[in-house]
Amino acid sequence: MEIRTRRLRRHTVETIVEEEEEEEPLSPAARLFHAPEFNCNIISVIGLNRKIEPDVIIEGIKQTLIRHPRFSSKLVNSWNKNRQEQKWVRTNVVVEDHVIIPKIETQNIENANADTFLESYVSDLTTFPLDTSKPLWEVHLLDLKTSDAENVAILRIHHSVGDGMSMMSLVLACTRKTSDPNELPSLPYNNRLASESSPLKTSSRCCPRLFWLVMVLWSVVVLVSNTVCDALEFIATALFLKDSETPIKGDFRLKKSKQMRLVHRTVSLDDIKLIKNAMKMTVNDVVLGVSQAGLSQYLKRRFGEKKAGEQDVSKSDMPNGIRLRGALLVNIRPTSGIQEIADMMATGSKCRWGNWIGYIIFPFSIALCDDPLEHLRRAKSIIDRKKNSLEAVLTFVVGKILLKLLGVQRTAHVINRALSNTTMSFSNLVGPIEEISFYGHTVTYMAPSVYGHPHALTMHFQSYMNKMTISLAVDPTVISDPHTLCDDLEESLRSIKAAVQETGFTQ
Repeated sequence: MEIRTRRLRRHTVETIVEEEEEEEPLSPAARLFHAPEFNCNIISVIGLNRKIEPDVIIEGIKQTLIRHPRFSSKLVNSWNKNRQEQKWVRTNVVVEDHVIIPKIETQNIENANADTFLESYVSDLTTFPLDTSKPLWEVHLLDLKTSDAENVAILRIHHSVGDGMSMMSLVLACTRKTSDPNELPSLPYNNRLASESSPLKTSSRCCPRLFWLVMVLWSVVVLVSNTVCDALEFIATALFLKDSETPIKGDFRLKKSKQMRLVHRTVSLDDIKLIKNAMKMTVNDVVLGVSQAGLSQYLKRRFGEKKAGEQDVSKSDMPNGIRLRGALLVNIRPTSGIQEIADMMATGSKCRWGNWIGYIIFPFSIALCDDPLEHLRRAKSIIDRKKNSLEAVLTFVVGKILLKLLGVQRTAHVINRALSNTTMSFSNLVGPIEEISFYGHTVTYMAPSVYGHPHALTMHFQSYMNKMTISLAVDPTVISDPHTLCDDLEESLRSIKAAVQETGFTQ
């Protein structure tokens, strides 16, 4: 299949550039993302339900995206007293240089083949870096009908430009509700009563002051104890504590594959909410439990395949006591709202931006449970304990301290080693609750992911309307059948939902 790419003819575009050249040094986290061990990129596949009009999208980008300072600044390396300095320098942006339209020979391409072609196209993008002579982002527009979209847009942005939450808010600020083209998307929020979210206040009204003081002190003791334990685990992980060798764990001592494979699967968000309400959990609790169940089922099969010549893998050869931990990405500060970012792009106002990411090391309980709900209970128990810890803040602060003391390269090596001793990365992002359009093109799904860090498996959950899209980024030399893992995750959700309905919890 022949693919030819073309870029639209250049035109001078209006950008926000001061008379004097603007410069801003890279933040410590941004410099870390340019280290060889962490040359990370965010990539998001967006399904559209109509044929793409490139001129409309380009004009929309001119009016929104490039008005953001990071999307109109290029990375400049300079030397000052034998020390390399990295700066963001504002520049004139030719949007057409960032919009790539591959010419695809679509004759006789069925939906299944189109899905395979899309996966190959996105996988190829992971093999070459972004052009540092211009701002570090690009948009690919594919005239390709797949099984779940009429056409596809792909956004690729270097992680130094911002963290995942900031990027999601920015992309959503470039969209509008299809029901009202002048309205920004709405995100779900938990509106809880004060008595529900602040049990200590209730206790203070009905309990003696001494008892209330004891409760507060106990909460502080638990918080400090959990934080200390988590800090010791992180140190041990950076030094020697490795996860078990499993079929989904890459080996950081070997040269990591330069190519990653990205796949996605869309499931029902309503099913997840049904389980959430029945089990009195959060959506995040449920997706962690489903992930744990799906990983257990997938590893059962992979360990069974290791039996030479064995056809029946119903009896698993999966060992007991598997240590399998994931690095859960946590945004440790309030993200700028969609309206705030939209106002910034429209008027040039200021808003919070940058990479403020912490990590939680989450131990997945890999086991074959007769009761599927046990995976939910175990996941909730672990995450509830993690909520009573400052682990995410601590990893962020320690990272900043290490950057000052050791520099970028040594800090990258330390963090790379710690992450390499775990198995996977995991994140869950909240999306709009109603249908939206991307510069006039209605969105059918959003599948974000990231690559460049030392994990053979990265799992992202992205909600949108009544859907939840599961995105997997895998090293194909380690996980050659990611669609099978998607099948196991989908089947785990079905079995957990069925178990909930059988117990009568939904009543």
